[in-house]
Amino acid sequence: MNYNIWYKSDQDGPFSYNYASVGYLIAEEAEELPAGFVKDDGDYDPFINRQIKKPNSNFGTLIHLVKGSLGTGIMAIPLAFKNGGLFFGAIGIIAVCFLYVHCVDLLVGTAHKACKRYRVPTLGFAETADIVLVNGPSTVRRFASFARNYIDGMLVFHSLLIFCLFQIFIATSLRDVINNQLQIAWSTGVYVAIVTVLIALIIQIRVLKYLVPFSALSNALMIIAFGITLSFLVNEPVSLDNRNLWPEWNRLPFFISTILFAIQGIRFVLPIENKMKHPQNFLGTCGVVSQAIAFLSILYIATGFFGYARYGDDTKASITLNLPSDSRLAEFTRLLAALSALFQMGLGFYVPMEIIWRRIETKIPEDHHNVAQIAIRFGLMTILTAISVGVPDLQLFVGLVGSFCSSNLVLLVPVLVDTVFRWPNDYGPCGWIILKNVILAVFGVLLLVFGTYSSIRRIIKTYE
Repeated sequence: MNYNIWYKSDQDGPFSYNYASVGYLIAEEAEELPAGFVKDDGDYDPFINRQIKKPNSNFGTLIHLVKGSLGTGIMAIPLAFKNGGLFFGAIGIIAVCFLYVHCVDLLVGTAHKACKRYRVPTLGFAETADIVLVNGPSTVRRFASFARNYIDGMLVFHSLLIFCLFQIFIATSLRDVINNQLQIAWSTGVYVAIVTVLIALIIQIRVLKYLVPFSALSNALMIIAFGITLSFLVNEPVSLDNRNLWPEWNRLPFFISTILFAIQGIRFVLPIENKMKHPQNFLGTCGVVSQAIAFLSILYIATGFFGYARYGDDTKASITLNLPSDSRLAEFTRLLAALSALFQMGLGFYVPMEIIWRRIETKIPEDHHNVAQIAIRFGLMTILTAISVGVPDLQLFVGLVGSFCSSNLVLLVPVLVDTVFRWPNDYGPCGWIILKNVILAVFGVLLLVFGTYSSIRRIIKTYE
């Protein structure tokens, strides 16, 4: 089948369009061009056509990727080892990180090829799925809009679950420190309500550049907290007695979902890649993504191994919560980690609000935009705070975020867009690519179903 790609032109050259406007401009074995369209010569380079004022270097991109996956999530890696065992945990982290790199390669690689085929310089996460399905087989075109809405919905849901998780993490950290110092017994829910007062101010910041200082401070505090935590884990010999080397089969979904929760950078992959000076260096065996995940794998294995080896079955959802309560340095570390999470919440709330506001902005009178923004942000925060007060267990949220959100965004969506884009005959010798993608999709569905079911069942069992 021959594909002729057309794009609209005017007297000044190619006319500007958004990604959706190129839908259905591919014709099978077309001989005549519609009026106002010219034939693509096949040499369009999306990288050259990107207009970026301050592009990031390879090293800068590497730092952004590492920061995206080196937040509060790394503190949960010992919990993964608790569910996976010391030996299997190390091997499993390497396997899951390799799988993550492959799925990023599927997503970004498809976005690169779609940009070239459809003559657009950049594509986002939902945009990639939309344009691929719009121009895919006739049987899937009708689902393009659904796919875009579904991905946007998953990004919003994922961000809001992370919001709840951060609330609980901050509240739990404050509870341990303040209750210990003042000899009181306030519950986590009380501290969630107290923290919400500070959060309510931060999430009202709507301009991204004003959130950057908070994010930078958050990163600095987390690095310090992580360094001190590691010193606690390795400053004394650890015993491997009574430590599991292998997992129980029913704990595997929690192991995988915890690692996927810790990585949690799939939301930022395309936005970061779209800002690169040399985006062709993003993928590949020695590409920026591979370097970032290789570095993170080493940190994950070290943190998980020593964390679980030291605390065993008492390992908590964040290793900072295991630090000794009689140490001032340990309590200082808990406060640093809590402040880091607090300063990150403004940026974390920015993503879902951008998606939500984009869909409702035109339906609200312009002179009511400010009031609407305040009301929506406050309303969402109130609902999420009620959830956090009702289920103030950090470990339960870690499993739910990893199994439900990550299985969709990390596994299923990249496999879908790669499979559809390669249609009808780009699946390699003997169709091995389609077989591989089917296996990945089945794995993703199993993780989604069993991981989510186990997480919800654990929540119900905890509070019934």
